Amino acid sequence: MRVLVAEDHPRLAATIGAVLRREGMAVDVVFDGREALDRATLTAYDVVVLDRDLPAVHGDDVCRSLAAEGRTAVLMLTAAGRLEDRVQGLGIGADDYLPKPFHVAELIARVRALARRSRRAIPPKLVNGDLELDPAHRSVTRAGVRLELSPKEFALLEVLLGAQGAVVSTEELLERAWDDAIDPFTNVVRMTVSRLRAKLGDPPVIETVTPAGYRIGETT
Repeated sequence: MRVLVAEDHPRLAATIGAVLRREGMAVDVVFDGREALDRATLTAYDVVVLDRDLPAVHGDDVCRSLAAEGRTAVLMLTAAGRLEDRVQGLGIGADDYLPKPFHVAELIARVRALARRSRRAIPPKLVNGDLELDPAHRSVTRAGVRLELSPKEFALLEVLLGAQGAVVSTEELLERAWDDAIDPFTNVVRMTVSRLRAKLGDPPVIETVTPAGYRIGETT
């Protein structure tokens, strides 16, 4: 899952970014509305976490632009928590609205819910044979046995299962499971797939489709 955080308070922005990355999300952080629009033009984000009171370009204008494009879901953050403020925020195109201060668990839940809505319909739990991934609880089981995955292993498996058997390219995996800091020429995807295969066990689940990428095969 790829998320853009647009928040002009560096400490809060860093906290939100760290929390979402711990959940296995790929997160980019910007500090003003102009950069938010520039990033959203270049990258297909599942969710934009958008502070309403941004410099350079106001958050309302960023939200209107993103809503007009219709390519990403917007979670608006604001210190104004009155009902009329929430109604106004939703009226300019925000998909959800979270007043500050907020609990990080609620932020995570809302981001995940918006990501499911912004993509084609994907069930809350991703299941393939005896393999089950529960995004809300960040759990993966195979044949009823819980597997301990790193955040990036979890994120990569979530993308592959969400593709429902379709091939996912290395480039798309980099875009969806890592952020802009990653070297595009790295072999991190291949290494992560290798570790994930070992943890998933036999029979093998992840298929390599040379040179296209990877996909989830049939499991029993």
